[in-house]
Amino acid sequence: MIDRLQIQAFVEAALAEDIGFCDLTTELVIPAHATAEFAINARHAMVIAGIDIAAAVFRRYVPECEIRLEVADGARADRGQVLARVTGPARGLLSAERTALNILQHLSGIATLTAQYVDKLAGTRAVLLDTRKTTPGLRILEKHAAQVGGAKNHRLGLADGVMIKDNHIAVCGSIRAAVAQAKKGIPVLTKVEVEADRLDQVAEALEAGADMILLDNMSLDMLREAVRMAAGRVPLEASGGVNLDTIRGIAETGVDYISVGRITQSAPAVDIGLDEVIRV
Repeated sequence: MIDRLQIQAFVEAALAEDIGFCDLTTELVIPAHATAEFAINARHAMVIAGIDIAAAVFRRYVPECEIRLEVADGARADRGQVLARVTGPARGLLSAERTALNILQHLSGIATLTAQYVDKLAGTRAVLLDTRKTTPGLRILEKHAAQVGGAKNHRLGLADGVMIKDNHIAVCGSIRAAVAQAKKGIPVLTKVEVEADRLDQVAEALEAGADMILLDNMSLDMLREAVRMAAGRVPLEASGGVNLDTIRGIAETGVDYISVGRITQSAPAVDIGLDEVIRV
């Protein structure tokens, strides 16, 4: 899903941000001729995402380095597991270390949290979705990490679909009017989703011809009633206030999708280290 040119541009910007004019410490302390071998290690259990991007950081800054990946995105790594090995000029590897690890830790954190949510859905029909609650400039990478963790992507951006929310409805005057207006000019392969936070809005969205309905911050009883009302005519997405303690109950109401902003907006970074390999 991630375009190679996007990765290249991102890596260039990330390295320029961190290294700047030079890595002063490394230039002063590490001999120019020194070489080193490092292992990238998982320091607790996690789901890996971004390993290829971390490798691209090293390859861009140290073209002559050798990298051997021991895992691929989507792998579940145990504590102490080696994720990759990198060998080459010590100065360059040390200078690129933090940029590579930051990316890998952040994206693997998203994949790890996402997998925890997906595990909660086992045995239900519900599918986990990500949202547009992402870090500016990192959306495509964060959505890749969510997908690696087992979620499906919702809209990548505003151009990817029509989602009629409460403020659109307020300006248009009604759900029926907003859907009718959208249907006039929408591309034939694009869906119209309507946000509803009341059951009467669910009924109006169904009558208006919505292709999908987002059930926003509804109680479990309201979700069950919305599922009964829709009767399988359109997919239903539950959203709002979903966490690891509540997602199972929401899934058991019979909704088709559950969107969770936390998986990209609030995922903690995992702990991954770059440790020198000592040969005895």
